[in-house]
Amino acid sequence: MSQLFLKETPSQTAGPYVHIGMHLAAAGNPTREQEIVNQLAKADAHGEHIRIVGQVFDGNGNHIKDSFIEVWQANAQGEYDAVYNVEKVFNSFGRTATTFDQGVWIIDTVKPGAVLHERGALMAPHINISLFARGINIHLQTRLYFEDETELNEQCPVLNLIEHPSRRATLMAKKGEHEGKVAYFFDIRVQGENETVFFDF
Repeated sequence: MSQLFLKETPSQTAGPYVHIGMHLAAAGNPTREQEIVNQLAKADAHGEHIRIVGQVFDGNGNHIKDSFIEVWQANAQGEYDAVYNVEKVFNSFGRTATTFDQGVWIIDTVKPGAVLHERGALMAPHINISLFARGINIHLQTRLYFEDETELNEQCPVLNLIEHPSRRATLMAKKGEHEGKVAYFFDIRVQGENETVFFDF
């Protein structure tokens, strides 16, 4: 009896085309009524309002100007909301893309609260990030932590999985100001020197 062997389907990276379906504004297309955007928190959302500003770099230190980013975070009380609706004052989920000219991505949100880990310990305030880009077959997952949450960072069970301090430092967003708003700056380096720590969730 003969056996049939099928060839593996070729893979394709996200490339610049992800913007066409997932971030219409970046691709220059009309947006939808229920578009998932980079503003997670409206003006009346509870908590400290902050802006996240970052760039994405390849292994040679060049900007990746067509990457696509999804974020997932708790609210100021450390609670996630699994249901997205543009009418809400806060959504736990958001999407953005690096600009094609300067390679910058921005998220407007509130600083998340500490989240209870499944083992009972508190995880330091953080934002979960998924990165899609050309040359990447499977999206990369990382976390953004806040440099000014020193005590909670030191106790965080996830951060403590990373043994070397210089590697943990790649997950720390630095506090500053951007266009008059409180901002945290966080760059993602997919390879090379100071490569960002990525997780296998």
